[in-house]
Amino acid sequence: MNGSLNDRAVTLGEYIIESGATVRDAAKKFGVSKSTVHKDVTSRLRSANPAMYQRVRKILDLNKSERHIRGGLATRHKYLDRKK
Repeated sequence: MNGSLNDRAVTLGEYIIESGATVRDAAKKFGVSKSTVHKDVTSRLRSANPAMYQRVRKILDLNKSERHIRGGLATRHKYLDRKK
């Protein structure tokens, strides 16, 4: 991704809002690390676009509250695939 750090933060924020993506999904989509996505959407986006930051924060909080469910489903699928 080229451009300023604030531009990247806004682009990542837009993607997360539009798709409901996790930090990991956004990192994979844009070819950056999870740490970079997290830093951009929590710190840089907060100062660059506070309204967007609030919307992204809600999605990140929802994703965090659901992560144990996704992890459990992934483990279930892993062991079901091994049975086959």
